[in-house]
Amino acid sequence: MGAMNDLFDAVDDTLTSVSLASATDLADFRHHARRLLGQHIAPAQVSWHCRDAPTLDLFANDPIEDHTRSTDNKVVLSPALVTVPADFLALCQTVILHSDPQRFGLLYRLLWRLAHEPGLRHDPLDADRMEAARLAHAVRRDMHKMKAFVRFRPLEDEVFRSQPLGGPLHMAWFEPQHHIVAAITPFFARRFSQMRWAILTPECSVHWDGARAQLGPGAHRDEAPPADAGEQLWLTYYQHIFNPARLKLKMMQKEMPRRYWHNLPEAQFISALSASAAERQVHMIQNLPSEPLRRIPAAPLAAKAVALGQLALAPDQRLTLSTLKAAAEKCRNCPIGQHATQAVCGEGPLFARLMVVGEQPGDQEDLHGRPFVGPAGQLFDRALAELGYLRSSMYVTNAVKHFKFEPRGRRRMHKTPSQSEAAACLHWLETEIELVKPSAVLALGATAASSVLGRRVAVLSERGQWLTRSDGLPVLVTLHPAALLRMPEQDQATAYAHWLTDLKQALELTDVTARRESSQQ
Repeated sequence: MGAMNDLFDAVDDTLTSVSLASATDLADFRHHARRLLGQHIAPAQVSWHCRDAPTLDLFANDPIEDHTRSTDNKVVLSPALVTVPADFLALCQTVILHSDPQRFGLLYRLLWRLAHEPGLRHDPLDADRMEAARLAHAVRRDMHKMKAFVRFRPLEDEVFRSQPLGGPLHMAWFEPQHHIVAAITPFFARRFSQMRWAILTPECSVHWDGARAQLGPGAHRDEAPPADAGEQLWLTYYQHIFNPARLKLKMMQKEMPRRYWHNLPEAQFISALSASAAERQVHMIQNLPSEPLRRIPAAPLAAKAVALGQLALAPDQRLTLSTLKAAAEKCRNCPIGQHATQAVCGEGPLFARLMVVGEQPGDQEDLHGRPFVGPAGQLFDRALAELGYLRSSMYVTNAVKHFKFEPRGRRRMHKTPSQSEAAACLHWLETEIELVKPSAVLALGATAASSVLGRRVAVLSERGQWLTRSDGLPVLVTLHPAALLRMPEQDQATAYAHWLTDLKQALELTDVTARRESSQQ
């Protein structure tokens, strides 16, 4: 340190004020740092501040002094070429995101010392290096917590009301400790690329429209939407999975610090659940172990017993859609039924002219027990209304009767059924066809088309064409409405118009069939 003091004493005591463009402008910091270093201006002689900071320091209005010229206006010094370790720039990129106002001074001091103390790069226990590492760790931790604790809520904004195909805006409120919003945006853009979202913070906000992200001004917590029904479902689930025997309060507070609690919906239960943990644990120990039960008991019948509608019926009971659904609830011929809430069979009148077959229930269908009530079903209903038809006149079902999903945090993400899973469900679909006796089938998507036709179907090349099953039933194949919702926004209007043409073909055929049969009577 004696050499460093001599080095600082060797420079004049003129204070240089540096005004950076923003709190996270690394390029501007590097520009000034290189110039200051080339002018041999020691760290103690520099005052750093940001023009976008809410409160500037004492020297905020002082212009940066130009030490590259002497009194006769001749250049006497030029910026020095300094070699620094390869990881120093990466360290600067992270540390500059910290909220500590002294971070610029620390980074410039490290740069100065690396230029004048070659041994510094081999001293991991140096106080300045350790402080920079501490700041970098805090920034990375804040970014990790933002990934973990952002909670989106759907909002039906003006864009959704005018273009419902794009889905609602998902909005979240978060309070980061550091300037990390712009740096973390690429993660959320990759993670939620198919939905519109916005993250509001006190310092700034970021909006993703499905193609690009835009930074905006800061916001207030009241601008975020309130809790919805889906959040209440998550809170109920959170309370029921709490295990008092595994509670480690200190470890939980380390991973989920209290400063985040007021923005986490589930945090409202932490205190009450923690307080009752000891009592609940004693109660668990005193009680006998319970026998594990499935949510829906497995059916004792093999698949072949129901392959042609031959269910276990009482002598005076006949096969109906109700008995079919009751048997499907207990089906465990594939693993999907073990994790779904309930089986979702079709609905509609017997002897409907048109049977519409989709792939499988989605999240909303699984919760409500009805087919086509989620976003894809809403788009289907909208198309029928535009064509002048009622959904109640047709029978709507799915090739697979249980919801296959992949949990991602609080959300259950749709996962396409495998061929073996679709095959295990085929007898339910065939029984529905036998009961309803439709005049034609509209197959939405590859899974539905393959199940109905008994072969692999290339939807894009065979869509809009009337195909025939082995039993003579006409089948028209087209896209599933969910495929339209996943398309880029610029392609949706054209694809939707083409899809309406396919639907119109199926509906018109059933109209012709109905008129023909009516004239023959």
